[in-house]
Amino acid sequence: MIDAAARPVPDLALVPRPDSLVVLPGRFTLDHRTGLRAGPGAETAAALLRELLTPATGLALPAHSDGQVALLLAPGEGDLGAEGYALTVRPDAVLLRAARPEGLLRGIQTLRQLLPPEALAAEGAQTRMPAVGWPVPCVRITDRPRFAWRGAMLDVARHFQPVAHVRRFVDLLALHKLNVLHLHLTDDQGWRMPVAAYPRLTEIGGRRAESAGDGIPHEGAYTRAELAGLVAYAARRGVSVVPEIEMPGHARAALAAYPELGNRPGVRLEPWTRWGVCENVFGVHDAVLDFCRGVLDEVADVFPGPYVHLGGDECPDAEWERSRAARARIATAGLAGPGALHGWFLATVAAHLAGLGRRPLGWTRTGAELPAPFTAMAWLDAEHGRTAALRGHDVIMAPYRSTYLDYPQSADPREPRGQDGVLDLRGVYDNEPAPAHWEPEAARHVLGTQAQLWTEYARTPAELDYLAFPRLCALADTAWSAHRDWPDFRRRLGHHQTRLAALGVRGRPLPSPHPERTAACEPTTAVRP
Repeated sequence: MIDAAARPVPDLALVPRPDSLVVLPGRFTLDHRTGLRAGPGAETAAALLRELLTPATGLALPAHSDGQVALLLAPGEGDLGAEGYALTVRPDAVLLRAARPEGLLRGIQTLRQLLPPEALAAEGAQTRMPAVGWPVPCVRITDRPRFAWRGAMLDVARHFQPVAHVRRFVDLLALHKLNVLHLHLTDDQGWRMPVAAYPRLTEIGGRRAESAGDGIPHEGAYTRAELAGLVAYAARRGVSVVPEIEMPGHARAALAAYPELGNRPGVRLEPWTRWGVCENVFGVHDAVLDFCRGVLDEVADVFPGPYVHLGGDECPDAEWERSRAARARIATAGLAGPGALHGWFLATVAAHLAGLGRRPLGWTRTGAELPAPFTAMAWLDAEHGRTAALRGHDVIMAPYRSTYLDYPQSADPREPRGQDGVLDLRGVYDNEPAPAHWEPEAARHVLGTQAQLWTEYARTPAELDYLAFPRLCALADTAWSAHRDWPDFRRRLGHHQTRLAALGVRGRPLPSPHPERTAACEPTTAVRP
């Protein structure tokens, strides 16, 4: 048996930073004698703790009424909020309390980070060692998030990612207490979600001849069972999956499958092989609306969460200007012109979503163009989030200058290809979802923030790892904690890198603690891919 005393207690470099942490004398040791006690309502969290720890530690953590590790729901602990938790580690016991199950799930991730990094290793990464003792430093932590929405968008439309990688990404989000996976499922270049009534969406729309001239065919789509399984997998970890089905623009893959949904009768298209903004958009005749309603009915069946993202951005109206059907719609709806069809289309589809008990999300480039029911995702400029908030929209802050992880992380020519410009680690850390100069009524509408992983230039899971980490750690820290301290974050991140390495994350090595900051560190293009 390996003595637990021989294992060093890790530096308490928790990411994100807890609201309150007090280090106490001593350590608790997890070993083969450790039992797990789950109070009423905490059984799911206890099962997850076993699922996460057993592969690397070999410890069964059997259920026991007198278990030394106790997970308890305490609904009366109202000050902890929906996701807060209180964790106390003593030499003889571990007690994790929360007012709601979500809080227990957040506390479990803190407990994991308190263990030696080897305890995080994925299944199969090392031989089980059931006789090993695993030390946990004694602490008293009280913690709760600053923002309710802490997420990451993964673009699987430009380059399809297998469901196993998406699940792994969910695990990494959960470790960092991020609670939303925004899944970008459709775009001009690919349609990845099956819809039973429209099989050609994936049969034709899920395949393209090449990508930006590389000559390599690309294809991929999920099954309904894979998506439903992903949703359940994420929910057990406290992560909600928000699907994005783009409309009325970024629709060429759908139009390749069903040309009658477009504005150019008789013209056949292929899924787009280029990046940028395509002028091919959905038509505005009744058959298109029926199609959108049918697709969203199935989306709502697979994704039970409250939000569905409808895209809504970068919709050229050139085709509508030339379309007889569009002119007829303008006349019957009493609209001012082709430009007004965008808002009309989104409002019509949003009404159907409301009937399904769902809330519409949309990208905004001005803060003023989305219909009233929408939650606005401000990407072009942070001040557009303020505009939307003052108009009464709830807002998720996603400004490209500080949340788009498809930009290179330095000006070094050896960096992987990406958008024009640079977004370094400090640029992500400095993201402020609710700036101090905003009016209180605007700040109250900020639900939170999220990172964006667009995949025009990222094909493989390894490339996504490199883009996401450690920058996603910075976003997680600022979304959860109100405490800002760059040197402290850099110190914690240095130790946190050993956890990521144990998980097999191939992120970018940490840069110098004091890099020169220049204007080149800002992205220079304003394109939501």
